[in-house]
Amino acid sequence: MNIGIFSGSFDPVHIGHVILANYIAEFTEIEEVWFLVSPCNPLKAGSNLSDEHIRYEMVKLALEKYTKLKASDFEFHLPKPSYTINTFDALQEKYPKHNFTLIIGSDNWTTFENWREYDKILDNYKLKVYPRLGHRITIPNKVRNRVEALDSPIIEISSTFIREHIAEGKDIRAFLPDDVYDYILQKGIYK
Repeated sequence: MNIGIFSGSFDPVHIGHVILANYIAEFTEIEEVWFLVSPCNPLKAGSNLSDEHIRYEMVKLALEKYTKLKASDFEFHLPKPSYTINTFDALQEKYPKHNFTLIIGSDNWTTFENWREYDKILDNYKLKVYPRLGHRITIPNKVRNRVEALDSPIIEISSTFIREHIAEGKDIRAFLPDDVYDYILQKGIYK
């Protein structure tokens, strides 16, 4: 099975994440998109993330109506920090019959050479790069057989924006799946 790996903090997961993953599952050869909730991001050291289990629960709530989108806590069981190459190698070992593709934004693609063992990722796995405002997608000829620029919708919603405005008491339910918004209010997250 062709699995797209969409890894992130998802603090919180929002409709932009869901729209993008749904697009990939419906309009590419990817059969399922797994949302890997990262316990910590080595490139965002020192950030104040919400508890990983709360973020995972929000992702599960956001995806429960989608058959091709799955929540995953796979990285919770790996050494921290979570380096993409280690995660992908562990996924491939656990699920040898699946083909894994990394899904990243064009903002991350522009700094991809800063990732640990980025060349090994490129040698062993495929990537799909989705557009983000202000970041052009340029793919060198030598990796075009492994890296694809997507023509997916651009939805510029930021988890930071959501957290800040929930803390201010603003009603921003339109940016979040209904069950996620209700969960945030019920648990008092970001207050």
